[in-house]
Amino acid sequence: MTAPNETALPFEIVEERFQDVKSRIAGCGVDPNTVKIVAVTKGFGAWAIRAAVGLGCEFIGESYAQELKMKYEKLSNIEKNSFKVHFIGGLQTNKIKLVSNYVDVWQSVDRVALINEIAKRCPNAKIMLQLDLAGESSQGGCGLDNATALLESAVGAGLETIGCMAIAPRGSPLVIEKSFRELCAFADTHGLVERSIGMTGDLEIAIKSGSTMVRVGTALFGAR
Repeated sequence: MTAPNETALPFEIVEERFQDVKSRIAGCGVDPNTVKIVAVTKGFGAWAIRAAVGLGCEFIGESYAQELKMKYEKLSNIEKNSFKVHFIGGLQTNKIKLVSNYVDVWQSVDRVALINEIAKRCPNAKIMLQLDLAGESSQGGCGLDNATALLESAVGAGLETIGCMAIAPRGSPLVIEKSFRELCAFADTHGLVERSIGMTGDLEIAIKSGSTMVRVGTALFGAR
């Protein structure tokens, strides 16, 4: 893990970029308030969390346990109560304990071992199933063929599965849209409300495919 970028951007710049993201969402023909924005602050210092919260962003996305712990401990209690942490990075069972007191939603759950450890550390926790839409195990995710069984394991462990998440596969916009629609179809079939798909580069495709939650970092805070 590289050290987070501690050089804070002026708030006005982040605010302008945040409005640009909302405009992109509105440009898809949906009410911007119906699509949740997860501000991905991984790779940036605590300043990015404060900026996002200052803009009214309720959800913060982090990917690295050590980095999350370090930044979280720099925040005041008032600040900590102003947002919810979504863990969106690759999970290791031995890291769950480290951040179990900070995470509100575990988005990147893709195997039974994680379900069991989260249930042990955080009974009744909210999770999302990370689906592999491209057969690229390096990105993490559970294949669609195994996703129903994984969902059943989560239910059996007493966890609250609120939706699915995925990283877009490589390919043309049509390939990406097809994969996103497959995720949304799985979510519909199983009554899962949230679809965490779409990042800075494929936000429009995701929203038109049925996303309810987009994860944006570069669009707000720049390159890491």
